[in-house]
Amino acid sequence: MSVPISEIITRFNNDLETTRQKGHPEPTAMTLSTVNAQGFPSSRVVLLKAFDEKGFVFYTNLTSRKAQEIQANPQVCLNFMWHNISKQIRIEGHATQVSDEEADAYFATRPKQSQIGAWASKQSSEIENKMDFEKRIAKYGLKFATSKVPRPDFWSGFRITPSKIEFWQKRDFRLHERQVFTPENSQEWNEVRLYP
Repeated sequence: MSVPISEIITRFNNDLETTRQKGHPEPTAMTLSTVNAQGFPSSRVVLLKAFDEKGFVFYTNLTSRKAQEIQANPQVCLNFMWHNISKQIRIEGHATQVSDEEADAYFATRPKQSQIGAWASKQSSEIENKMDFEKRIAKYGLKFATSKVPRPDFWSGFRITPSKIEFWQKRDFRLHERQVFTPENSQEWNEVRLYP
């Protein structure tokens, strides 16, 4: 069965809005899984900041472990688990860095303290003294006290272009429903159903 990618993204958006309306505390939270050079997987929760037919976007420090692993192996997996509506969505795909213009535009919408935090954090690096981070926050807070905070060149986003999207719906007695979509071309995707 062939399905337009626009319908799949609309379905994702509808589920996202439903879980939000039903009180999910952080509906855009998604588990991002990457693989290091030795083949070991690593997962962490990040926040979805944009999505459309081209992919799913999150932002991070480019020196972080996740960014370094993506740069070495851009094949990643995202997972949304929305218990309050008994749904899970898994997305496998290829990560590419967003444009500077896109990163600049998103960074400008962040609260100033979060912008300063981006400058202050040496994400994933060891902190030798627990006061070092506070000192760096104070340093950049003072530096940008009376000016706009520019986006650091070591901070940007990644867009995951999906190659597979799975919608999982919980059913009684573990008779769950699984629908998997994979691309036939840029606009049409093939749908198959899997045993739970």
